[in-house]
Amino acid sequence: MKRAAMVIALVTMGAWAFAQNKPATQPAAGQTAGQTAAAPQGKRPPAFKSTQESDAFKAVLALPDAAATEKAADDFASKYPDSEVRVMLYKNAMQKYQQANNADKMLEMGQKALTIDPDDPEALVGVAQVLAERTRDTDLDKDQKLAESKKDAERALVTVDTDVPTSGYPPEKLAQYKGFIRSEAYAVLGTLATNAKDWPEAETTLKKSIDAFPEVDPIAVLRLAIALDHENKVPEALKYANQAVDLTKDRPDSAGGKAARAEQDRLTKLNSGTAPGQTTTPAKQ
Repeated sequence: MKRAAMVIALVTMGAWAFAQNKPATQPAAGQTAGQTAAAPQGKRPPAFKSTQESDAFKAVLALPDAAATEKAADDFASKYPDSEVRVMLYKNAMQKYQQANNADKMLEMGQKALTIDPDDPEALVGVAQVLAERTRDTDLDKDQKLAESKKDAERALVTVDTDVPTSGYPPEKLAQYKGFIRSEAYAVLGTLATNAKDWPEAETTLKKSIDAFPEVDPIAVLRLAIALDHENKVPEALKYANQAVDLTKDRPDSAGGKAARAEQDRLTKLNSGTAPGQTTTPAKQ
């Protein structure tokens, strides 16, 4: 998806920009470790402890394959167990598994990242997303998974403002990145509310997801249309169904494209008054 490709590009750019930094140095003359200049908003950027660590980090980032990246990240973590950049490598592997549509490995990489940094907003959202989308009613630990998904998404909305380093990143790219994280976190909460048939909550959180990032997620838009449909807000629901159709015009035969068109057709008939008696059976995604 264009939206996913954009954030991966932003994250990769940030990782490479960070990779060009030199290993940590001593404070400048006349300045002690406790007398830094103005502290940047957000967490302090991670630092390399040696040139060898920096070179090894860049070598892992350069790997194109998800499985190779995972193995190299494990090797790096074993060789540099105290490195501050280990979490970045596992997030890189998480992104590559997401691109490969391997949800199980995406979840595993996100969990490894959270073992190192429990407050990393990108890893929190990645884990929350997989748990929200892939948990089934037949799972024995369904309630535990969904509770973790909600907790992680809500935590990401906090730590995106407190745990994202700001130093060294272009402000506009940083704003895009934070907007994407917020959008994804609210989308997870909207998914959980939709699955629980809590339509007012789904409406609220999905609207926040759509407002948070300019590249709108068509699935979030479709779910919002369905939530509004269940609330009998037909004209507004039709507006979002039309938007979902437009967003999937290049893939109308995909599952999301077909569902958007079915919802659009149903709402169009309801809105024109030609489908009486159907207001209690909104289309399911």
